Amino acid sequence: MAECFAADGVAVITGGASGIGRAAARRAAAAGMKIALVDINAAKLATIGAELAGVVGGANLVVERVDVSDTAAMLGFARQVEQQLGSPTLLMNNAAAFVSGGPGGILDANENWQRVFAVNVLGPVNGVQAFLPGMLAAGRQGVIINTGSKQGLTNPPGNPAYNTSKAAVNAYSQNLARDLREREGCAISAHLLIPGWTTTGDAEHRPGAWRPEQVVDYMAAAIAQDRFFILCPDEETPNEIDHKRILWNAMDIIENRPALSRWHPDYQQAFADFMEQDLPVRPKN
Repeated sequence: MAECFAADGVAVITGGASGIGRAAARRAAAAGMKIALVDINAAKLATIGAELAGVVGGANLVVERVDVSDTAAMLGFARQVEQQLGSPTLLMNNAAAFVSGGPGGILDANENWQRVFAVNVLGPVNGVQAFLPGMLAAGRQGVIINTGSKQGLTNPPGNPAYNTSKAAVNAYSQNLARDLREREGCAISAHLLIPGWTTTGDAEHRPGAWRPEQVVDYMAAAIAQDRFFILCPDEETPNEIDHKRILWNAMDIIENRPALSRWHPDYQQAFADFMEQDLPVRPKN
């Protein structure tokens, strides 16, 4: 069984200064891991760095402001971490950009699309390319977690750049998991974390949302069960609802329906009726 928060392990977490990343860093510290944190927000990074130093000690901590979309910077950071702490047993590619964009949607500024893809897609790619060689050479059991989004699965209207980037993270993570699985003697597994409605950043917590700590607890339990897709519920949306929405979206292809038919006026009643039915295939867990 895989274990992401293992005593004496090394945790590398991007986007680690707030939200889910910060909650994961605190969980890693409590487990007795060495920790390396990356974030773009220097002030928040300094705050969580001081907190973690008081738990794990300064010698067991590396905290750096790094843009995960910068390949050279990530490679340099990996060399620093491996020299000071050793190769990671947990690599959590969690950093993400959410650009609301302008009123154009599909025609939002090209700079928005480039930034979202640079962080959300190339960020995980850079993280894996920087740290996976050392993890493989170390020969230890390890876990790689890429943070995706339900928007990359169900593709709701409103932010096509973000949705498309997270769909790419889904595809990339599946390919990563297969690659690791096929490597002889490899004890590293890959997992896709798909949070539900979660209070992150400086947002005020609202009833119905999960707190980042709940997501991290759910993630750890799912990895212990060797689950690749870690589809998190929240207090408003149980897994069964998400399963139905994902299935409907996939069935657009098979049924030859219009793209994103869930939001098409001609299919509103059909979708509502579908959501009232039991799933045709019951999940194993």
